[in-house]
Amino acid sequence: MFVIGLTGGIGSGKSAVSDRFAQHGITIVDADVASRVVVEPGRPALTRIAEHFGAELITSSGTLDRALLRSKVFSSEQERKWLEALLHPLIAEEIQSGLANSRSPYTVLVSPLLLETTQHSYVDRILVVDVPVELQLRRTMARDNNSESQVRAIIAAQMARDTRRSRADDLISNDGSLEQLQQQVDALHQRYLALAAAKAAGAPA
Repeated sequence: MFVIGLTGGIGSGKSAVSDRFAQHGITIVDADVASRVVVEPGRPALTRIAEHFGAELITSSGTLDRALLRSKVFSSEQERKWLEALLHPLIAEEIQSGLANSRSPYTVLVSPLLLETTQHSYVDRILVVDVPVELQLRRTMARDNNSESQVRAIIAAQMARDTRRSRADDLISNDGSLEQLQQQVDALHQRYLALAAAKAAGAPA
């Protein structure tokens, strides 16, 4: 199994990149999807969150109010660490299950916290989608209708841009057009096919 870890700050364009890989028939394992699964109604983690933060975190339909939870944890480092300690092991189990079930030539693990957690230990290479901070702000505010201060708090809670770039084996710059982004993905796809084949044949990746 050959796994690419895809990461980047909020608003960097990870979804556009993973969508392009998926168009090539590559299995995408998304940590954000895993994070939603572990707090579905009936899951123990949802009960723990309601007990800790209050019943108002549960909507009338019984699901987690993720926006309200986000506002609570990103205003308090202590609360964020409590939530991470609860959820990260559960998310890791979901991710590992998805990777094990993949049947494509290689697999892409998409995670905004790939480098901040042990998730990077699951991958063979790290691909960082890079974008200037001001562009992150504009994109995220437009997409999520969040305030600038809230988006800046989220960015501050993530790994610094320069540090993230220094950890990358491969780098995609997403400050241009969608076509330019997809061309970068297409080139990496060919490279990853070759690397995956080499690993399967026993050669070093």
